[in-house]
Amino acid sequence: MDFEDRKSPFDVASDRCGELGVHLSTDDDEDNEEGGAGQKTFKDEEAVLSSDLNWLEELYEEDDSDVDGDGDLAVAAVNDKKRSYAETARMFKLRRNLDQLDCFYRQKEHDVLKAREELKLCRQNVESLVVQRDKLEKDIERQRAEDNSVAVFRLRSQHKHLCQKLQCEEELEAHISTGLKQQEMELSEVEVELGRFSSLRQEVQEEERVFQVLKNQKAATRLQQERKASQNLQLKMQHLRDKQAAMLRKEEAECRRKIEEGQASRKTAAKYLKETIKRMHQREAEKEQENRKLLEKRIQAVKSLKSNIAATQESLRVHQSRAKANTRQKEQRQRQLRESLQAQGINSIKHMYQQKQLEELKRKQEEFEDRQKSNRVEIVSKILQEEQLVKNRKRHQARLPKPTTTDKFPSLGRAREKLLYYLDPSPPSATRESATIQLRQFSDSSSTPSASSDVEDLRESMHQEVDDQSLADSLAEPEFSGLWDQNYKMLLNEKTTLVQMEVKQEELAVASGKLSLPPKKVHGKGLKGPPFISKPEVILFKDFEVGKLYKKKIVLTNISYITNHCKLLGVSAHLKDFMSINFEPPGSLSTGMSCDMQAVFQPMINEDLEGEVHFASAVGPFSVPVRCTKKRCDLEVDSQFIDFGSHVVGQTISWTITLTNKGALATLFSLDTCLSPETSHVQMASHVSAITCQETSSQSRTSVDQSSSVSLGTGELQPKQESQEISEAQQEHSESEASATGPEVIPETCVSPDVDAQMGKSHSDSDDIRLGNVKEGEIGPFESIHLEVVFTPTIPGEAKLDFHIKFSDLTSKPIPIQVRGVAVGVPVWVVQPSIDLKICMFDRLYQDSIMVQSRASTALKLTFEVCPEMRKHMEILPKTGFIQAQSGFNAQLKFLPRSSLSKDTKNLFDQDTGVLEVPLTVQVAGQVKPVHFTVHAVVTSSNLQFEPTEVDFGICSIYQSVKSSVRLTNLSLLPQDFGFLGVPEFIEVQPNDGFGTLLPQETLEIDLVFSANKAKEYNFQLSCRSGINRDFFLSCRAVGVHPPLALSHSLVQFGATAVGDHSTAVLYLINHQKNHNQSKQPIPSVAKDAMAPVAPRLFSLTLPKDSDISITPSTGRLLPGERCLVQVTFRPRLLDQDIREEALRLLHRAKLLCEKELERNRHAEQETKKEVPVETSKGKKASVVPKTSTVSDGPNADQLTEPSNPADIQPGSEQYEEARASLLYSFTQRYSEYTVPCFVSDGDPPEEDRQAQPPWSPFNNLHLKLQCLAVQPPLVVISNHGQNVIDFHRVAVGEKVIKRFTVQNISKESLDLRSSMLDLCGPFSLLNALRCLRPGGKQTLVLAFSPSLEKKYCESLEVRSQKMTLEMIVCGEGVFPAVTSSHPGGLLDFGYVLEKESTSHVLKLQNSSAVAVGFRVLLASLCPSQPQGGADRVAFLLGSYRDSQVQPTVGTQNYSGLSVFSVVPVEGSIAPGQSQDITVTFQPDHPAVNYSDRLTIELINKSKVCVVDLRGAASSHNMYLFGGDRLTVPIESLLPPLITGQPQLPAESEEMEKPTIPVLVTLRASYSAGVITPAVRELQVGCISSTQPSKKSGEFYWDNAASLQQHGFIVEPTKGTVETGHKRTLTVTWTPHCGYKPYEVVQTCVPLTLKGDETNVYRVTLMALVSTTSD
Repeated sequence: MDFEDRKSPFDVASDRCGELGVHLSTDDDEDNEEGGAGQKTFKDEEAVLSSDLNWLEELYEEDDSDVDGDGDLAVAAVNDKKRSYAETARMFKLRRNLDQLDCFYRQKEHDVLKAREELKLCRQNVESLVVQRDKLEKDIERQRAEDNSVAVFRLRSQHKHLCQKLQCEEELEAHISTGLKQQEMELSEVEVELGRFSSLRQEVQEEERVFQVLKNQKAATRLQQERKASQNLQLKMQHLRDKQAAMLRKEEAECRRKIEEGQASRKTAAKYLKETIKRMHQREAEKEQENRKLLEKRIQAVKSLKSNIAATQESLRVHQSRAKANTRQKEQRQRQLRESLQAQGINSIKHMYQQKQLEELKRKQEEFEDRQKSNRVEIVSKILQEEQLVKNRKRHQARLPKPTTTDKFPSLGRAREKLLYYLDPSPPSATRESATIQLRQFSDSSSTPSASSDVEDLRESMHQEVDDQSLADSLAEPEFSGLWDQNYKMLLNEKTTLVQMEVKQEELAVASGKLSLPPKKVHGKGLKGPPFISKPEVILFKDFEVGKLYKKKIVLTNISYITNHCKLLGVSAHLKDFMSINFEPPGSLSTGMSCDMQAVFQPMINEDLEGEVHFASAVGPFSVPVRCTKKRCDLEVDSQFIDFGSHVVGQTISWTITLTNKGALATLFSLDTCLSPETSHVQMASHVSAITCQETSSQSRTSVDQSSSVSLGTGELQPKQESQEISEAQQEHSESEASATGPEVIPETCVSPDVDAQMGKSHSDSDDIRLGNVKEGEIGPFESIHLEVVFTPTIPGEAKLDFHIKFSDLTSKPIPIQVRGVAVGVPVWVVQPSIDLKICMFDRLYQDSIMVQSRASTALKLTFEVCPEMRKHMEILPKTGFIQAQSGFNAQLKFLPRSSLSKDTKNLFDQDTGVLEVPLTVQVAGQVKPVHFTVHAVVTSSNLQFEPTEVDFGICSIYQSVKSSVRLTNLSLLPQDFGFLGVPEFIEVQPNDGFGTLLPQETLEIDLVFSANKAKEYNFQLSCRSGINRDFFLSCRAVGVHPPLALSHSLVQFGATAVGDHSTAVLYLINHQKNHNQSKQPIPSVAKDAMAPVAPRLFSLTLPKDSDISITPSTGRLLPGERCLVQVTFRPRLLDQDIREEALRLLHRAKLLCEKELERNRHAEQETKKEVPVETSKGKKASVVPKTSTVSDGPNADQLTEPSNPADIQPGSEQYEEARASLLYSFTQRYSEYTVPCFVSDGDPPEEDRQAQPPWSPFNNLHLKLQCLAVQPPLVVISNHGQNVIDFHRVAVGEKVIKRFTVQNISKESLDLRSSMLDLCGPFSLLNALRCLRPGGKQTLVLAFSPSLEKKYCESLEVRSQKMTLEMIVCGEGVFPAVTSSHPGGLLDFGYVLEKESTSHVLKLQNSSAVAVGFRVLLASLCPSQPQGGADRVAFLLGSYRDSQVQPTVGTQNYSGLSVFSVVPVEGSIAPGQSQDITVTFQPDHPAVNYSDRLTIELINKSKVCVVDLRGAASSHNMYLFGGDRLTVPIESLLPPLITGQPQLPAESEEMEKPTIPVLVTLRASYSAGVITPAVRELQVGCISSTQPSKKSGEFYWDNAASLQQHGFIVEPTKGTVETGHKRTLTVTWTPHCGYKPYEVVQTCVPLTLKGDETNVYRVTLMALVSTTSD
């Protein structure tokens, strides 16, 4: 079927409807805009329909695809055929067209209604205009009757304007009515169209219903399909979840397996780790033991060092005392010499001076000789350099041997000898004398026969040399010198300068022994080694002594292949002072020939010396080594290890050690058994110091002897005697010391005192191995000493002894000796010689085993013996037994300590400590020495002690519990278990329900809680049983009572409450007694009157002192069966004493900080003073002193005055609030418990005296326990000094005062703040919202107080958070303001003022109320809320007025736009009892007479104090005229002034044609009862005072005043003067003439001239008439 070509009548109808709609929309042009919205709506609906058709296509596609659907059957059942897509589309198209037609109908209906409303409004306007027109016509008639031309003209113009407006409205009404008729016709047409399509609408509705059914069926089918799909999906999800659960179980099993494996591995690792840690601990323990041993060794070394230091100090003190004694002896000898010389008559001073001069001369002579010797050495070195230069030159010549230098140049040798002769300045006598002195020294120092022979040889050689010198002196100088001598000198100078450096280097090489020359070849053969050999090869001086002379003969043999010679060069540098060589050059020596030389050695120091004797030969230099060794010790022993082997205890064996000294030096030795070789040197320091001191003294004595011998050579007698006396005294002292030292006697200074103590200690420690009698002594050179070691074993086992042989010689090291031995014990012994039974209790049996061993080869009998004191307490079974060979024996030890142990065994048992030590013996047959062993034990008691021994719980209510504490003490030294058994049900034992363990000597506090279940007396015992089944009893008693009142809760536990917050608990106090029942509680014997009747009860809850608890009500009266609600409030706060102490601490801290700061500033100022000097006028420097130092110190010292008493800090002060804030910020928590007693009476007071005290009974008392926990507040107030009271104080009614307070979050969490609701009708209001506060954040709350009544207000504002509620108390008082003004109100006239000048007036406001009141001054011209030129002016102009004084509120204003009236101040506040001046200034800027304004003074609460009408006038001249009728309106113009361009006239014409000022004066004479009363009017002429220079006064006069009398007018005065600032009144009187006609108006005009700064002429029109009406 072709759907596009098919057309139904519905489509045609819809098309026509569409055409009609278009036609209607184009009929009227004015409705285009209104129809636009409808057309847009139609387009939107078409778009929506297109989308619906798309959805419909999809729906039919699903229908086509779904063959078996249930929806098709349903549709077939309804329509008997399947709906097609075209039919459904047609249905939607019809519905769209019908909707468009309905919308068009609604639009037309709306237009008709709108037109009707406009027509109605237009007709109302026409009616109001007609009413106004009628009213204006009446006003015109009235004004015309009143002959008011101005008003008539004005009303006529308004009437004309109103008629025009009325005509416009009528035209508009006609137009609107025409449009309305047209729209009503269109609406009727649309209604006709709607009626035509009514049947079609019903058909469409039926099709829509069918379509909706189809749609619902399809939705149900789709829903069912979705449900099936959802079920399938759920099944799949369930299967997936089961699979995931199985996988999770598998993973968990695997995880558990891995965890178990990990735990097993960790256990294994922990095991090995423990072993490793154990080994580490062992190593650390071993290392610590080694460190401890090393520390002990160091301590011993330090002790020995201290003793050595003390010995050294003692020796130093001895030497110092000796030096002082020698000094005193010397002074004494000088004094004796001086006295002897004075006794002989010799001048001692002169003699002493001569002696000093001689000594000075001698010193200078010695210095001169030293210089001579140095010069000689230099010259000899130069000669040697020259000879070496000659040798170097000859080396380049032929290799054949050549004659020596002395043969080649014989004159050179002679010159050398001669030069040496001249260089020796000493005369022969001096030479002999010096030689004699040397011989004497040698003879004195030598003591052996060999040395004496050497001395004699030396003496002979020296005498021979002296003779040779004397012979040479005779031939020393010829009579004249020859030329050969001069040539030689020149040659010598040249040679010396050339070879100086080379000879120096060669001499240094020779002296150091490092001269290495290349091997020379002779006849083609190479020579290796030195050319000469010496016999002996080394010159050895062994074991020399200081001061002795030694000689040695050496033979030199030529081993070279040529004829050679040798020349002595000298010895090593460090041997020159001790060794000399006697050698005569032998000349040329053939191979194998020898020559002799003699070495003489005289040591002066006790040290080993080594060196060489240097020679020169033709082949090259060579040297002979020299070695000098001092006496030394060479010590050794035959054996350093001694092994005694095994020996039985009690035997004695000895061993001998041989100590041999192979050296030539004697030394001291000692045996040390405890110190190591390192410390032995330290201990022997005293011996060495003693020996070195002796050696030093001997050397000093030798030097003194030498000096004394030299002094003898000079021939001085007195010094020689003194030196001999000193030397003899020193020799005697040294001999006495040497005689004291022998092989058996050792000086005290040579042995350290701690050595003997240490050796004695070592001997006492090791008694088995000990040293013999010889433990110390002296061993001489090449001697041997026998030392004995004795081994006496006393204890079985291995014995060791290590000791060292120490020597006083520092070069000899200690010799270690090790001694070992093994001791074998007795054949029978106890395996455990000390049996420890640990801690034992009385009356308890303890057993142990005694093991005896035997190493004998036969059986032995044993007998065990117990001391008689212990036979009651100790027993050994069996007492006798036999021990087999090489076996053991066991005996049983039984110990049962009884209470009489302390009495039986006073010597063995210490009662204070409980320690028992029992010696026991085992007698062995055939063995003299018994076997001893000891039994140790500590015996203690097993008692438990109660303190107190009896507990009295007192009176206990059946509703409450009573707790009492006792102390349980364990008197034993062993821990004991305990437990309370058979505890009654009304008592509870804590802790741990009465079971526990007590440590030795421990005391445990036991809490007993008694809860009476009946009212009766309780007497019972508590049984405490220990771990050894001992019972200890505690007696208890109590009285149970039944109080008449009961508390619903006896324990109240408050939650954590912040400081500043509060927690409230509610409980009930109940009177259980009934009116028909009496108390049946059994009363104990302590209370006789127990059967109290049923009666009202008085109660009183007593609060603890200084607590944070409040109870409401605390007292009251309860009837039987009645209950009372009790509210307990916990308000934690900071204690006042804590705040004061914290304030003191803060003050002290601030004071310390200030002092430190002041000290720092003071130091800085001092440094500034030092660094910044100021130059004064006189040139002196002055320091700059800062001026701020004195100013800054004073206030700080005053401000930081620390109060000594906390009571001096007052609450509310700054220190108090700072301390309070500090405590709040540092507050953690505070837990407290309170017990509040509740006292209950037995009844009411007696009826006779109700004021008397009612009877109270302790049996009725109740107790309430409170547990309170205070914590730090998360929210604190940081403003208003931390106070939670905001007081607005007194505020005037109607005013609004704002105050702020700030809170801070000091917790670590964010807080959501919210506030409580204030009274909506109250004066307080919270102006800002609360927000979330982060930690440390702050929030400022703004509160406003605006009272409306005169009374006091108080409200509570709660700032709530999650953890606390901060309560703020807001209070204030409303007060009515009382302010009065000096001006009562009304008119305030400023009069006339020159333009652009001003005048002022002062108003005074007085505040008589008790609060400060704010005010505000308002001017009507400046108030925007009041109309200034609008309706009021119009009403004024339109209204009728007769009084010329009537004037609007705001009159003429300045052209500049500024108000003509100004007020200062505009607003402000007046303190209580004070006043305020308000200045009103009038300042016009142009001439006008209608300046006016209204001044209103009102308070903040909008109440008005006064209202003042301000009025003023301005003139451009100083003279003015005031009065007459008003000719103009009070205001200048309704419209702004128009600026018109008028041509300006010349000044001359303006002066000539200056207009006059018109003034109208109307005089009304009254006529009554035939009598005419004259009419009188007044005019005022004034002269304005000005700051500008002007005339002092003005003049006025009437022109042609006589003509006025013709009309009955009289003017007084006719002329006059007016002073500045004053005014005069002009009176005009009209009296009708006798011929006056009624209702006749008499009118005349007369000029009035005013002369001031300018002349003005006023044209005064006088109009008079007679009025018969009374005004």
